[in-house]
Amino acid sequence: MTERKMPKHKNEEYQYLDLLKDILKNGIDKPVFNNPGVTIRSVFGRQLRFDLEKGFPLLTTKKVFLRGIIHELLWFLKGDSNIKYLVDQDVHIWDEWAYKPYKKAAESGMVPNLSQEDFIKKIKDLPKNHKFVKVWGDLGNVYGVQWRRWKTSDRRVLDQLGWAINELKTTPFRKSIVVSAWNPEFIYEMASPGKSMALPPCHTLYQLNTQKDRLSLHLYMRSADIFLGVPFNIASYALLTMMLAQVIGLKPGEFILTFGDVHIYSNHIDQVKEQLKRKPRPFPKMKINSKIKNIDDFTMEDFILTGYDPYPPIKGEVTVVGGF
Repeated sequence: MTERKMPKHKNEEYQYLDLLKDILKNGIDKPVFNNPGVTIRSVFGRQLRFDLEKGFPLLTTKKVFLRGIIHELLWFLKGDSNIKYLVDQDVHIWDEWAYKPYKKAAESGMVPNLSQEDFIKKIKDLPKNHKFVKVWGDLGNVYGVQWRRWKTSDRRVLDQLGWAINELKTTPFRKSIVVSAWNPEFIYEMASPGKSMALPPCHTLYQLNTQKDRLSLHLYMRSADIFLGVPFNIASYALLTMMLAQVIGLKPGEFILTFGDVHIYSNHIDQVKEQLKRKPRPFPKMKINSKIKNIDDFTMEDFILTGYDPYPPIKGEVTVVGGF
């Protein structure tokens, strides 16, 4: 595993840009499962570190969709698995994963043929308790479900995150405060027929740790789309760290991100090269409503970003892979 520490004077975003260069130079080209038209250029075992006292790590070398990041995180924290909440907020980062099984069913004549646009519009227009929404909008045992509603073999339901918060408040020195999204019961061939997750968790698990009056979070990602996905992951888990620190009564410490397979998709190479021409700007500041002391009480209105001066966005096509 390669750890890259930035000199104190250097913008922490250079870690991300250096990783892009590393992948371009040293990556191995591989095929993509279930998507023969695309390849990835991949390296294995890398790490980024962000000191949250220095600023909020929202990348500046391209504009990042913060509203979508916050709504997705709030969706996770609800323990929700249905895209209805996101669609209602005009956040469409999970649309493809819901549409993929519907399209497959339509091709076999089981359901009417709808374009993805019409499929999402139908989910938005219908009430959340409508059968169509409940069946086709649900992604199964995705992140929020595993964080907040992990089902055990003896029919209990575990709130991992709730447990972690209580441990941090009562025994913050413990080294076992881990929240996992990796549940083999619902992954690939290990799952019962029809029970496999739409996408095995890429951000697999995270560990929480206290040092004096600071809370740090260490995330392990088994697979990372460095161009499209990782900028979201950095901001999302940095924000989660800040939220957890507030409800526990600590200061935010570090957000540490360790990668397994980290890669650039072949249809993002040109975009990455364009991004590498840009010089990072200072990270913005994130202000969180200090009155919120319960992790379940946060709303979109509780977050204010200041000082964000990014370059224009760089678009790239989402590659829908995996599944079973």
